[in-house]
Amino acid sequence: MKNPPSLKDELNDSQYQAVTTTDGPVLVIAGAGSGKTRTLVYRVAHLINSGVDADSILLLTFTRKASQEMLWRAGRILNDSCSRVTGGTFHGVANMLLRRYGSHLGFGTGFTIIDRADAEGIINLLKSSLELSGPKKQFPSKRALINMISGSVNKAIDLEDLIFEQYSHLSEFADDILILQKHYKIFKYDHGLMDYDDLLVNWQRLLEELPQARQEISNRYQYIMVDEYQDTNLIQADIVRLAAYQHDNVMVVGDDSQSIYSFRGADFYNIMRFPEIFPRTRIIKLEENYRSSQPILSLTNDIIRSAAEKYTKTLFTSIEGERKPYLYGGRDERLEADFVVKKILELQAEGIDLNNIAVLFRSGFHSFKLELELGSHAIQFEKRGGLKLTESAHMKDVLAVLRLLVNPLDNLSWNRLLLSIEKVGPKTAQKITAAISGADDPFAALASYPAGKTWKQGIAGLAKLFAKLRSSGEKPGGLCEMILNWYQPVFERLYADDYPKRQKDLDQLKTIIESYDDLQSFIDDTTLDPPETDQQAYGNTIDTLVLSTIHSAKGLEWEAVFVIGLADGRFPHASAFPGESWEEERRLLYVAATRAKQYLYLTYPRELMTPDRKFKRVGMSPFLVEISPGTYERLEHSYGNSDSFISQKPSRRPPKPPSSKKRKKVPLEHFSKGSRVDHPFFGAGTVQKLTPPRSLDISFDRHGVKTLHLDYAKLSILES
Repeated sequence: MKNPPSLKDELNDSQYQAVTTTDGPVLVIAGAGSGKTRTLVYRVAHLINSGVDADSILLLTFTRKASQEMLWRAGRILNDSCSRVTGGTFHGVANMLLRRYGSHLGFGTGFTIIDRADAEGIINLLKSSLELSGPKKQFPSKRALINMISGSVNKAIDLEDLIFEQYSHLSEFADDILILQKHYKIFKYDHGLMDYDDLLVNWQRLLEELPQARQEISNRYQYIMVDEYQDTNLIQADIVRLAAYQHDNVMVVGDDSQSIYSFRGADFYNIMRFPEIFPRTRIIKLEENYRSSQPILSLTNDIIRSAAEKYTKTLFTSIEGERKPYLYGGRDERLEADFVVKKILELQAEGIDLNNIAVLFRSGFHSFKLELELGSHAIQFEKRGGLKLTESAHMKDVLAVLRLLVNPLDNLSWNRLLLSIEKVGPKTAQKITAAISGADDPFAALASYPAGKTWKQGIAGLAKLFAKLRSSGEKPGGLCEMILNWYQPVFERLYADDYPKRQKDLDQLKTIIESYDDLQSFIDDTTLDPPETDQQAYGNTIDTLVLSTIHSAKGLEWEAVFVIGLADGRFPHASAFPGESWEEERRLLYVAATRAKQYLYLTYPRELMTPDRKFKRVGMSPFLVEISPGTYERLEHSYGNSDSFISQKPSRRPPKPPSSKKRKKVPLEHFSKGSRVDHPFFGAGTVQKLTPPRSLDISFDRHGVKTLHLDYAKLSILES
């Protein structure tokens, strides 16, 4: 047993309070760069060192890598007992518990987890079998349908309500979409499949519907910790409440100012409501920042200062640095890109590596002009995003074989494999799948299937492969080797254009699977936490500039950060109006700015092209207008000389929009469901829902349903 270092010496006062407050509910508001991971690591070590059994601790994170790193670090502080802590994602822990208790809900332990692409494939099959698709039908795409079905689960609203509120242009298909949802649910149950949403829904069901399971789980996990709580959805928040019902020993860590994933179903109000859900909550704020210089923090504090709802906090640091963030407005996107490239070259000349510089933006297309400019200067860059390793088609082919070994009822995998056989088309594949899936032994049924002349050899080869795999007794690595030997000629035929490039992925798969002793664990991990594609395999150099959407940059940091496209109408997004979506856009800018350590550049074009290919003058983002000019230094372009930039101290604060605080606040009680109102932009509408303290859902006659906040919306009540 190690003697852990003195907590007082290793933690600041706020971190120490968070680590040592172990009984009852605790909400840790962790500002950007304030050491929340360190706090969680030391809390795990402190609990175990205080006599808490490691098996009774549950650590929930949003990536498996995060939990593994935390527990490894805790072990370095204390000892190997930290490895007995149950750590993982909500989906990963749900998978573990459902394999243990799932039979009580009516499904076996051998279910297969499907990813987004698999779900879309099932939807396509069902669309065809229900005759909802065809050359003359304009039925929604598989992607839109999964967005709707998944959205209704994650946002905890009925699918029909979601369609009419957010997809009103598809409302004519509502009845058919509801039928499709029903068949999708039946298909998954019949074939032993669960998608990501099912894992959470069934864990919630387990805790709600089975008192014995709820009691066992709550008894086992006496101390629950949740990272990034601001990113949880309503189901996840409910799971935490139910799992802790016997003791309330819950510590959640998060930052309301970094809640930016509502499009995935994350609910900003989970973190705001936590003290109501768990009475006696102790709130601890981590405000000392260990990443950025004080001038950068002064600006980021100013960005979030105007947020409508927040836990008030002020970030500070002892990091030296007097360089203020820079603000630059280019005449157009080309000159904005020109400025960014020249500054990147200057930073390189100062000794900052490219991989320590990032350019962040609201949407992927905002970087197109910059990408061209970088190319013309031969600056290597990596644009973040793209496929995970196991999302590519050739990897899914190999995984289909492995998935069938653990779940022979997986019709989606059967269909995929059969389509890889030469001369087998979609109709034949579906026919074979239907014939063998109902058999007691699908593998034997495949071997005896009366195959056609042109594809008989292919079916025989696949049947022979399965017979060999099932009798081999090999570990996952050996099974993979046998599958790849069978797959190589199929692979070269299916991907003739670029199979040498794809081959590197198969080589990576062999390396990854070698570390597994259990095939089911490998299958689960590749779906729940798929590995990234190895960028080095594709020839990227180490010193590469990062281009990234802000959503993909959360949790990362760089020495120098450029945030581009900060123009009115582009940031916040043009569809965002004062209310919840507007406030999330504000938080998005806050997240972007807090990624920078020493250099922060905020840029925008003064001219944008409209959809009808006309140019219009635009100003800076309303969020920049709100910031005090004393927190940044403005750089102006000298148009006579494209290489010249001059520094200007603003002589006055930019004009602020009319403040809603000056207007008399209209009480929510003045409105009622069904009353008619008028908005200066949206026109006339009908109140559909009132959400305390200050929000309304209004169905506007010409603009559909909008959620508005009374502090921003200039509403007037129309006489009936």
